[in-house]
Amino acid sequence: MHIPLSTTDTLTLELFDPALEAALSPSPDYDVEKWLYVPNFYSEYRYILGTRGKKPLICIGINPSTAAPEALDPTLQSVNRIALSNGYDSFLMFNIYAQRATRPDDMEPVCNLRLHQENRKAFRYLLSLSPQPSVWAAWGNMIEKRSYLTDCMRDFAADGKAVGAKWYTAGPLLKSGHPHHPLYLRRDTRLLDFNIDAYLAK
Repeated sequence: MHIPLSTTDTLTLELFDPALEAALSPSPDYDVEKWLYVPNFYSEYRYILGTRGKKPLICIGINPSTAAPEALDPTLQSVNRIALSNGYDSFLMFNIYAQRATRPDDMEPVCNLRLHQENRKAFRYLLSLSPQPSVWAAWGNMIEKRSYLTDCMRDFAADGKAVGAKWYTAGPLLKSGHPHHPLYLRRDTRLLDFNIDAYLAK
């Protein structure tokens, strides 16, 4: 379990650009040729965790939990399996909000705009890794846990639109209209087209 020790506004944030530079340098803890991990150490927040490849699938969840390179949690194991079964050679896990919390109920009640701005830089970087980025919406009903999550998502949707990103959901939408969370999906679940603009308009 990861329960936040404090709200993120009490932390000295590792800014995304220097954190990325550090993550691209050799690490004694994991193979940087295989993994992308930003920041490259365990902390109260995480911008990116994924594998390197020429055809990555960007997966967007709600917020990070305890996963790290070579120690994927069940959700990221599922993300990896579904990415591979849909023809991608790697996955890049991103989250609408960067604060680590095993239970979304433990996320801070108010959005830290500075953390969101750095997280947005991370998303733009991920989008830059492909000529037409593939983005898998995978947050489930948990987007309703905090009112600021949808507002954050609107920013990411705009960033994706600016570069012609293609959006997907794994299987049909839930009855609530939200896309499925990856955890209990079959490894052979097909990615389906997802209209992010119509979704956010509702």
